[in-house]
Amino acid sequence: MAKSLPERGSGSNYSPLIPIPDNLGLEIFLDPRHPPGTADAGMLVAAERQIAADRYAAVDAEVAAANAAGDPKIPIIYEVDRIRDGRSFTTRRVVAIQHGQAIFAMSVSFHVPEAGLDHRAEMPNVPGPESLPSDTEIRQRVLPMMPDAVRRYYERERPIELRPVEFERYLGRKFPEGKFNVWIRTTGPLPDAATTHQCVLAYASDLMLLDASLMPHGRTVFDKTVMAASLDHALWFHRPFKSDEWLLYAQDSPNASGARGFARGLIFSRDGTLVASVAQEGLIRERRKA
Repeated sequence: MAKSLPERGSGSNYSPLIPIPDNLGLEIFLDPRHPPGTADAGMLVAAERQIAADRYAAVDAEVAAANAAGDPKIPIIYEVDRIRDGRSFTTRRVVAIQHGQAIFAMSVSFHVPEAGLDHRAEMPNVPGPESLPSDTEIRQRVLPMMPDAVRRYYERERPIELRPVEFERYLGRKFPEGKFNVWIRTTGPLPDAATTHQCVLAYASDLMLLDASLMPHGRTVFDKTVMAASLDHALWFHRPFKSDEWLLYAQDSPNASGARGFARGLIFSRDGTLVASVAQEGLIRERRKA
């Protein structure tokens, strides 16, 4: 199991946040250790920590914007601002700070569970994860045939296991319809707390979504001629799920223009239940030749 994931029974926090006294009405937390790319998960935890236990509600949605690259070598400070405390909805704004500058901003909405109308999209009919190459098989059979950048990405130790349905795109095959489906789950068991699974999915949802905007062009974020970076990322939680069980991340990209790509994703549990939706805009700039 990857070291960056919490051990079973360790509580709901994705990482240990240390409260910092403040006299300005803000709630401030210090995240002393954070694996690269996990700031969004830490911000969800900070927002949830700031809500009183008797007002606890499930995370409904998060909308985040990246302002600058983070530095995994130094702690992150999270500033939590109270935006709304309503009867059904609670909203918090969280800013991640390093070197005295905001690197990430997120708005998080919490909603008290309630009954209502219900419908959902159907899960795409794709092969199950068992019929696809595992991480071990990809390393042994597929990685040697992949471009250097793709190979280095898949060789890194990650807390999330990825089984792309259209993995042949990384071998040069084109998929004109632009659909990209990936089965995802953690590499080990998680605590039962829903917050932990939401934090992990927030992290995992940003691993590959922008790449979908390059698929209609036969390109990937690993292409040396493409400069890619996330700009805005939105995630809505619809129904309960487990991030340590297989989830299908179905992605497509309805638009790319002005050096920006827009991609969206639907996340389904193994039984076909829609559990979350994602949307992202990112930079997909063609690198200028020297």
